[in-house]
This record gives sequence, structure tokens and C-alpha cells, in this order.
Amino acid sequence: MEPPFPGMDPYLERSTLWPDVHTGLITAMRDYLQARIAPGYIAQIAPYVALEQIEIAAPRRALVPAIGVYEREPAASAVASLAVDAPTLTGLALAEIPTRYARIEIRSVVDETLVTAIELLSPVNKRPGPDGAEAYEKKRQELFQSGVHLLEIDLLRGGRRPHLARPDPLPAAPYFVFLSRAERWPVIDIWACPLQQPLPTVPVPLRRPDPDVPLPLTQIVQQVYRNARYDLRIDYRQPPPPPELAPEEAAWLDAHLRAKGLRP
Repeated sequence: MEPPFPGMDPYLERSTLWPDVHTGLITAMRDYLQARIAPGYIAQIAPYVALEQIEIAAPRRALVPAIGVYEREPAASAVASLAVDAPTLTGLALAEIPTRYARIEIRSVVDETLVTAIELLSPVNKRPGPDGAEAYEKKRQELFQSGVHLLEIDLLRGGRRPHLARPDPLPAAPYFVFLSRAERWPVIDIWACPLQQPLPTVPVPLRRPDPDVPLPLTQIVQQVYRNARYDLRIDYRQPPPPPELAPEEAAWLDAHLRAKGLRP
């Protein structure tokens, strides 16, 4: 099935799916850029591991219980059993699982100097706390001070956005792209990405006087969607994963999916 959304698909943000989406997008972006920056530059994938909170699916294997419950004939004097109240809700457990992520580093072939870093934000980068958004912000500052271009692609609606002095707050949009050029820092270019529109084609800067390389984000996202057959893993009859969409976005999403024949 063709990707049903013009740009980013919010269903790809599901916690059990996002690590695979992240890997696919990073690999596709690296391959796309590599063909366009050689022979002067090399794009390499720099992996890292983060503890992510991921929904635990119901097990499909036999378990050996710690407590056994056995049936026997009740004694004649057994007390009549009480009616058991049905649960009002069911839920899924969350567990912190070591999850592999990666970023892209563009380096000069001549001296292997880091020229441009590309971050596709993961939930841990946006999670409040010293091991989450604060640690990521420290790394951002180190890149700013080292004279490296930084392209940040935020395709997650939840969590804390990268810190900015202005504008505050950011305009209402589910997704953003931020570009800090070393020669223009602290000025940061910002692309707000509405759900109803394609993702932008953004520039990837290199060393002067080499020109920027355009990175078509919609093309990359849709290529990864097709290759991974995410249509087989997504039920568009259900609401997208949290956080909740704004009312106008939720109304558009419902009408859009009905028009695509993905909702009754």
C-alpha cells in the first residue's frame, strides 16, 4: 500500500514501531546523501544506545509461573464464593528497554573532521530529566561551540522540543526541522511541518564553498514506509499513538483516512 499521508505518518510514532522507523530513516538518509557528497565527504552512521519506555506486548510463549493454582474438590463446609468484579479498564505495561539509535555524521575525507551532524530525534532526546533532554541539550551546545553544522529532524509530537531563545513558544505544528549553520550561529532556521502537508526538502550544509545538498524528507519517509511494509503493522481504524492531536488535526486525519478507504 502507498503511504496514506502526504508527509509524516503519525502512526509511525508508536513506541513499539519507532525504533525500526528510526533505523530505516537514518539508513535511507545516509544512503541518499552519500551518493551526493562523494568524493569530498563521507556520511557515516554513529550508533548509540538509549533506555526507552516501550509498551510490552502480550507474550506468545509458555511461561513457568512462580505461583501455581490447582483445582480440587471443595470441602462440604466451603464458604460460597463471592462474585468477582470485572475490571473497568485494561492497559499495557511499560518497560525501559535498551534501544539502538543512531545519528549521521558527515566528515571531510581529507582530514576526517566532523562537518555536519544530523540528529533524528528519539524519545530519549525529548524526555525531561538529566539523562534525557538535558543530556541532549549539553551535546547540542558542544556541537554549536565546535563549529559544526547541526540539522535536527523532530518527527515526534511528544516530549520537549530542542531549546530555543526565540520564538517562544514555537508555532503550533506536530513536527519541526531545525538547522544551525556554524557560520550563522546562534541563528537557527526552523521549518514547521503541518500534518496535512508534505515534509520539506531541507538543505544539508557542507564546508564553504561547497553547496548545500537538498534532503527531501517526504521522499525518504515514504520510501522507508514502502520498503518496511508498515501498512501491514498499522491499523488505521484506531487512533494514532499519544499525544492527542489538536482537534482540527484529529478531524482532518479522520476525514483523510475515510477518503482513503482506511476507516469505515
